[in-house]
Parts: sequence; C-alpha cells; structure tokens
Amino acid sequence: MRNKSFHQFVQTKRNPKATDALATLAEEICQDSQFPRFSTEYNEISRYLEDSVNYVQSMDHFDVLWQQYEENT
Repeated sequence: MRNKSFHQFVQTKRNPKATDALATLAEEICQDSQFPRFSTEYNEISRYLEDSVNYVQSMDHFDVLWQQYEENT
C-alpha cells in the first residue's frame, strides 16, 4: 500500500514557472478540482485523464510521472 496518493506526489513535481512538460502536467493536475485526489490506482487516474480532453496530449508525460510515483512511494 502506498503512503500517499498520486495527487500528493504530483504536488511535489509542480512548478508554475517551469516550462518542461512534467511540471506543466503536474501544475494542471493540481489546478483540476475534479481530479481524483485520493486515488492510488493507475486505472482510475489514467481513465480520468484519458476521458478529459485537456489531458489527451499529456498521456506520455503521465506515464513518466506514474513511473516516478511507483519508484518513490
């Protein structure tokens, strides 16, 4: 069992001044009030992102963030 949600992990990756894709995605996730904030489940989060038009182009970056999440939680 993970000790923090994906959203909590993503908060550590956000940087509003950064221009790299991972920081931008992290910022967008943190600003999204509908994001499943307490989830630790890949399928739930992935489905949410895939169903949201705003994230379709960011799915490769999500996979990178998810891999980092798995390695660090």
